[in-house]
Amino acid sequence: MKNVFKLRKGLDIRLAGQATGSRQPLPLAREYAVLPSSFTGLVPRMTVKEGDVVRAGDVLFLDKATGAGCASPVSGKITLVERGERRKLLSVRIAADKKQVFAEFDKKNVAAMTGEEVVAAIVKAGLFVYINQLPYAVVANPADKPKGIFVSALRDMPLECGFEKEIEGREKDFQTGITALSKIAPLCLGVGAKQTAPALLVAKDCEVNVFDGKCPAGNVGVQVNHISPVNKGEIVWTVEPTAVLFIGRLLNTGRVDLTRTVAVGGSEVKNPCFVDCLVGTPMADILAGQLKDADNCRIIDGNPLTGKLSSKDGFLGAHTSAVCVIPEGRNHNEMFGWIMPRLKDFSTSRSYFSWLQGKNKTYNLDARVKGGERHMIMSGEYDKVLPMDIYGEYLIKALIAGDIDRQEALGIYEVSPEDFAVAEFVCSSKMELQRIVREGLDILRKENA
Repeated sequence: MKNVFKLRKGLDIRLAGQATGSRQPLPLAREYAVLPSSFTGLVPRMTVKEGDVVRAGDVLFLDKATGAGCASPVSGKITLVERGERRKLLSVRIAADKKQVFAEFDKKNVAAMTGEEVVAAIVKAGLFVYINQLPYAVVANPADKPKGIFVSALRDMPLECGFEKEIEGREKDFQTGITALSKIAPLCLGVGAKQTAPALLVAKDCEVNVFDGKCPAGNVGVQVNHISPVNKGEIVWTVEPTAVLFIGRLLNTGRVDLTRTVAVGGSEVKNPCFVDCLVGTPMADILAGQLKDADNCRIIDGNPLTGKLSSKDGFLGAHTSAVCVIPEGRNHNEMFGWIMPRLKDFSTSRSYFSWLQGKNKTYNLDARVKGGERHMIMSGEYDKVLPMDIYGEYLIKALIAGDIDRQEALGIYEVSPEDFAVAEFVCSSKMELQRIVREGLDILRKENA
């Protein structure tokens, strides 16, 4: 019997340009790039240098703290090891071979494996960096023993790629990945109330939990908060569903295949669609012929709430399941400003008459903040969209003040930056809540090291 959690708090933001149709494979690009910034908390140490030849699945760099490596998505020649200030590693670029060569690993009988063998196989293939942990929302340590592993198959952020689209035809790999991870620790799979894919609803070797509510019900941190809250000294691992596919493919085929389905959407995309491409694919290839106005748009590596600013010269991040393009808004002028009825604008407080047009209306929102940062008002607006058993506004104040004792009492170990994405959207003080949470978690991690 499935556990059902009904969440009353949250906010669904319907944006124009949702991807539709079937998945389309993207041709092999000339160059790929792996971005260490995709793996939060990882401090990379290079294992290759410019000019080296690698196979798909070979390790490009290791985490200095844990020794876990990151696999190359393609075979080819290392063309650039890009570094920034203080020699920070920004990207590793590979010129792809026309005919791909794979590093060969042993196929596994997952049913006969132990948890230690599963971890060793994932680490050897350079896939362990796709597993995160709570607390701190960073790359997990393979030496740790988590009290549980959590996978959320519900993607409810605006313009995201629903996992039901990605799992089509890949059900075997998904189940293999679930079974393998369940060997390490008890596994909880979170699904949405409207999801109907049998591979999700009747998945074996895991506890299936149904979450019925508005965004961010699909956030794995929200689900952990309702199923098994994280206390000080405890560790849980969180795995995005695409990474479960990566692990399942590895164990079934003996090869690293980092192909993932990406939703290409947004109001500035001509034909919103789904594409199958590799991690590190150039944005120029993903968005070829798709931009309506290339000079006045914002390209986002991810969804509009949690994604990162990118460009036509950027590359697809390791955890990215959506590439969104929305208007920049620089060339938009409004007569009479706020006094107009604004039938096309979105408001959570019914300040505009657009709320009279129904809940299913889609909006074409741009990237403008529409106001500057101001004093924080304790109005309870975060709590209305944060379906977690914490006091969001008080936690943010404790993070700003640097009061670690207060942060611990208010549940800092349970949260990740993405949990505050919707709260940041509705924040009348225009505060960068996700940045505040990330910086607070980094400081706390150093203090507890």
